[in-house]
Amino acid sequence: MSVPGESRYGPLVHRSVHHGAILWLVGVLQFIVAMAVAQLMYGPPSYSLSQNVISDLGNTQCGHWPSATSPIVCSPGYLVFDGSIVVMGLLLILGVLLIPTAFPARSSRRIGLGLLVVAGIGSIGVGLSPENVNGTAHLLTALLAFLGSNLALVVLGLVMFRDTRWDGYRAYSILSGLVGLIALGLYMAGAWHWGGFWADWGQGGIERTIVAPVLLWAILVSVHLIQIPAFAPRLVPKSPAT
Repeated sequence: MSVPGESRYGPLVHRSVHHGAILWLVGVLQFIVAMAVAQLMYGPPSYSLSQNVISDLGNTQCGHWPSATSPIVCSPGYLVFDGSIVVMGLLLILGVLLIPTAFPARSSRRIGLGLLVVAGIGSIGVGLSPENVNGTAHLLTALLAFLGSNLALVVLGLVMFRDTRWDGYRAYSILSGLVGLIALGLYMAGAWHWGGFWADWGQGGIERTIVAPVLLWAILVSVHLIQIPAFAPRLVPKSPAT
């Protein structure tokens, strides 16, 4: 018999997990749509997935950025992008509050979910501090989002061990996080200056290698959690007073 507060690791999830997964799914999908819309509105010149960084979509003014010798950045759809990434950060944090019981009750679970909260805060900061408005705050919050999200995937992948609900997702989660962390290292090293393949892949391409695995992970995990049947702990009636 289930009692309030009792942990149950599989094969079911608490119904609140479904709600949290829906928030994650909505947050990521609306952000992807917003990026596409902002890219269509961008320019001139047209937006380049390899040469333009993602944050160029949130730049609030048209002009040479970050210096007078840099290419022109012009994003008329900056409100769409900036508002969307704030919404994604908020929904990520709200989802974290609802989803903990989808993972075994271990200390590493708190670390992994805490890192997702950090990533959510970073996403909100990116939207509230466009690159041309407050460059320092933008860089710091982007780093929080990049580092927090990819580290979270590695930690949560380890948390998933010995939980039947996560069959098929353990190695995938860890690998996704490692790909993002390696890409982050390449980005911070300025790999696009190395020439050859890295120049063709570009600053924007490397940055998208940081972000894309996390977004795809969030979509797949959300859909997976929504499909797991839910249970609700049954209240145990109090014994009559003797």
